Amino acid sequence: MTVEENAVSNQEARYSITSNISYIYQVYCSYILVYRNVDKRGDFMNAEFLKKSLTELTRKYYKPVAGWFNINEEYGIDVVVTNDKFNDPPFATQTLNMSYDEAMEQVRASNDQLFVPHGPLPFIEPDNQNIPMVLVKMSYLESNEAAVMGITYHHSLMDGSAFWLFMYNWANLAAQMATQDQDPHIEYTIPCPPSFGVPSLSHLHDPSAKFDHTEYTIVDSSDCSRVFKPGTDTIKENILHISIEEQHKLRDMAKKYNVSFTAIICAVIWKEMSQIRVDARPSSKTLPSLFTCAVNPRASLGLSPLLCASPVVNLATTKTLGELAEMDLEDVAKLVLQTITKGTSAYVCSSMDFLVTQRATEIEDEKLGRDGKKIMLAYVRPAPAKCTISSSRNFPIYQTDFGFGSPEYVRPPYLPFDGCMRIWPTPQSKGNGLTNKEAPLEVYLSLPDYVDLSKSSLLRPFVTTVDDSDIKDVS
Repeated sequence: MTVEENAVSNQEARYSITSNISYIYQVYCSYILVYRNVDKRGDFMNAEFLKKSLTELTRKYYKPVAGWFNINEEYGIDVVVTNDKFNDPPFATQTLNMSYDEAMEQVRASNDQLFVPHGPLPFIEPDNQNIPMVLVKMSYLESNEAAVMGITYHHSLMDGSAFWLFMYNWANLAAQMATQDQDPHIEYTIPCPPSFGVPSLSHLHDPSAKFDHTEYTIVDSSDCSRVFKPGTDTIKENILHISIEEQHKLRDMAKKYNVSFTAIICAVIWKEMSQIRVDARPSSKTLPSLFTCAVNPRASLGLSPLLCASPVVNLATTKTLGELAEMDLEDVAKLVLQTITKGTSAYVCSSMDFLVTQRATEIEDEKLGRDGKKIMLAYVRPAPAKCTISSSRNFPIYQTDFGFGSPEYVRPPYLPFDGCMRIWPTPQSKGNGLTNKEAPLEVYLSLPDYVDLSKSSLLRPFVTTVDDSDIKDVS
């Protein structure tokens, strides 16, 4: 939701998401959270209780999550909220006859068919607007050793930052409801009350600034895709473990090169995997490698970190594999930093304008029934090589305690597409409130099976702790 709320009546409100930077990435994102029942409580993560607290959260604090997508008369996409009708998140349950260790094995293997709720197609079309915003599936082990939560949300409504605040708020609300009398007159509170609707950003526009928005690509309508398209290589998921000691080394390196910690992690992995590709296939030296990094622009736009929306922008740059292999690590790190910091307010506003202008052209083509061009995110399109970064290390992922303890393990989605890389916190990062204490990190990285990361002296310390059960191979 990236413009002000449009109150239609006392019974209905609309939030426009058409100019939302991530609206064109119309997909469901899913996670799996494992909660261990150490004390073998009989009411552990009770489904009825969780569903009740979720309903309380969405209807009172997150009304758009209980709303509907709607294509308005101007072909814009809105979220419609009503006071007397709710699109409550679907909530499913199942009981599994498996041990805790067996369940964990399936979670680590990212068995989304078993644990994750699946909704309708996520594409917002005139004949597909009744789309759930959030879906939940609880799996209970017959042994009562654990409960597994699979949760799915629509990316056009929330980005990762907004989603994990949603989860943090839900967990805190549920914990309150679990410890207080179920009195309908009790006013519960949540720690991070969300806001909705982005105020006008016109004062941030700079007409004199011209940008090359390489994060997007314009293609024939028949070639346009809102989701990742697989390539021809067999993709293997690598899980890298970065210890506290190794993080200190990386931070020293970042300080030496005058770049950020995130930039040095990205630079090391992008450069080293490019070198490995070239060594394995010398003819690939001239092939381009697209680097993109998902960046939260709330701070640069002066927006509240509590804004529930999906404004994330994917900033991009390109080098050939040969160039990356030959560049000094310092130069790659500075290129990465330059890329992920170019998302100034003027740049983000220009990106929004680019999207709105292109959408107007697409709508005109649709009205006239002609096959025109469409916009898509560059990293979604197949390419010879990609490094697509998102970092969740500062999200309150392991602070989602529903009153039964923090999750034992949270599994990000497995994405079988070349170059997908997620920087992820570990269970040791619970910390206090929203602040993660110093803890190991994990990096989930999908690459062609011929890219052996252990061949890199810089990456080898992260790879050596990975056993065979941590690596997923998909043909």
